[in-house]
Amino acid sequence: MMKQNRRRRVTFKLDAPEAKRVYVTGDFAGWNPKAVRMKRTATGEWRVGKFLAPGEYQYRFVVDGEWTDDPSCQERVYNEFGTQNCILRVN
Repeated sequence: MMKQNRRRRVTFKLDAPEAKRVYVTGDFAGWNPKAVRMKRTATGEWRVGKFLAPGEYQYRFVVDGEWTDDPSCQERVYNEFGTQNCILRVN
């Protein structure tokens, strides 16, 4: 799929108050497990904003070194490791 240059801000969020470190990664970051570090809010939610071109992306969270699903994601696809990646569509 051809991605246009017009980037949109996307906010990734995860409720993980006990976590020490949380990252988001995906095909937009070469699946680097420490690609995008998230910041904890006062309520224990982790957030980060990222600019992405319109298109479809697969992503997962890495919480304290463990690959984790996004519980709020409704659309998923199986990956080569027998788990699922979350789908994000940017318009």
